[in-house]
Amino acid sequence: MGALVKLELSDTVQDLAIDRIGAQGDGVGTSHIYAPLTLPGEVVRANVHGERAEVVEQLTVSPDRIAPICPHFGDCGGCALQHWAAEPYLAWKRDQIISALSREGLETEVLAPFAAPPHSRRRLALHARREGGRIRLGFKARRSWRLIDIAVCPIADPALERALPALRRLAAPFLEHPKSAPTLHVTWTLSGLDVDVTGVERKSGGLSADARMRAAEAAQAGDVARVTLAGEVVYQARLPVVRLGPATVALPPGSFLQASPEAEEAIGRVVTEAVQGAERVADLFCGVGTFTFRLARTASVHAADSAAPAIAALTAAIGGAPGLKAITAEARDLTRRPMLAMEMKKLDAVVFDPPRAGAAEQAGEIGRSGVARAVGVSCNPVSFARDARILADAGFRLQSVKPIDQFLWSPHIELVGVFGR
Repeated sequence: MGALVKLELSDTVQDLAIDRIGAQGDGVGTSHIYAPLTLPGEVVRANVHGERAEVVEQLTVSPDRIAPICPHFGDCGGCALQHWAAEPYLAWKRDQIISALSREGLETEVLAPFAAPPHSRRRLALHARREGGRIRLGFKARRSWRLIDIAVCPIADPALERALPALRRLAAPFLEHPKSAPTLHVTWTLSGLDVDVTGVERKSGGLSADARMRAAEAAQAGDVARVTLAGEVVYQARLPVVRLGPATVALPPGSFLQASPEAEEAIGRVVTEAVQGAERVADLFCGVGTFTFRLARTASVHAADSAAPAIAALTAAIGGAPGLKAITAEARDLTRRPMLAMEMKKLDAVVFDPPRAGAAEQAGEIGRSGVARAVGVSCNPVSFARDARILADAGFRLQSVKPIDQFLWSPHIELVGVFGR
C-alpha cells in the first residue's frame, strides 16, 4: 500500500456575485462560496480556498453599504455586519427567524425587531495575552486565534470603554503562567465593574499569592467592585448589584445576565404583556430573576433554574422588593428534571428562557399540561423553532414572535414567542 498524501486545495482568484448573507453574517456568492464583509448585490474579486474567500478587490458596491463606526472593524471578529445599513440588516435578522420557523412548518406574525442602540452592552468577554512584554486585551480576529488589542468598542457601555486601560492592567497578574489564556468576563453593574476571570492555568497550583495581591491592587486602583477567578473571590470592594424591574439583585460571580439593559426591558415588556391577567405563573430557566420580579407585580410566580447561586440571589432579593405577589423559587435542572405537566395544574401561564440548546423536554411537559399560555425567550431561532413545533403539535398556536437585536452587528438574534390555546 502506497504512502498517504495530504492534498490541499490551492487558492484561486475568482469574481463572485454576492446574492445573500449567510447565517454567520458572511456574504454568499457564486457556487455557495462565503465571502466575509460583503453584501448582497456586490461583485468582488477574491482569493478562494474551498468554500471560503477573502476579498482582494471590490468590483461593485451595494447602495446599502455604509461606513463602519469602529476602527477595529474588519479585523476584529466581534462584529460581522457594521458595514450594512440598519433597515436591510434588521430585515435580514427577522428573515432568519422566519426561515427557522418555516423549516419546522410554522407560520406566524413576526413583528418588527427591537434594536438595542450602540454603546448599550453591559457585558463583554475580553481575552488577554502577553506579547513581547506588553499586555493585549480585546477580541479574537476573524477566523483566527490572533488577538485584536482594542482601544474602543462601539457596542459597549461607555463605562466599559473607559475601563479598558484599567482592565488591561488587571489582566497582567492572571498571565503569570505561560500556559494561562485568561478571559475577563466583565459586567457593568450599579456598583461598578464585576470581573470573573477564566482560562488561568490551574495544574501548577493556580494563581500565586503574589499574583493575587497584584490583582487586588490593580482592582482597587481601577475602582473595580469585584474580581473572581472562576467564581472564587480574589477581591471585593462592593457587592455588584443590578436592577431587575422592581428588585435590586446582588449578582453571584459569573452569573447570566441579559447583555443590554434596553433589550432586557424590551423583552420584559413582551413577556409581561403576554401573560397579562394570569394569576399564577411559572418562570422557568429564570436565572437571577430577570422576568420573575416583573411578573410578580401582577401574579404569583414560581421560579426555577439549575444554578443554585442564582436562585439564592433571587430569593435574597425578594425581601427588598415590597408590593409584589408571592414568589417561590427552587434550584432545579430543568433539562434533566423538567417541571412536569401535573405540577402545572394550577398555573395560568409558563415563561421559559432556556440556554441556546433549547428546552425540548420542558416544552413537551408544557404541551401535556393544561396551561393555556406560554412565552418562550430564546437566543437561538433554530432551537426555538424546534420547541415551538413541539408546542404546536400539543395544540398551542404560535401567535407572534418579537425579534430582539441585542447582539448588535453580529449574526445572533434574540426573540420572544407568544403561544396560546
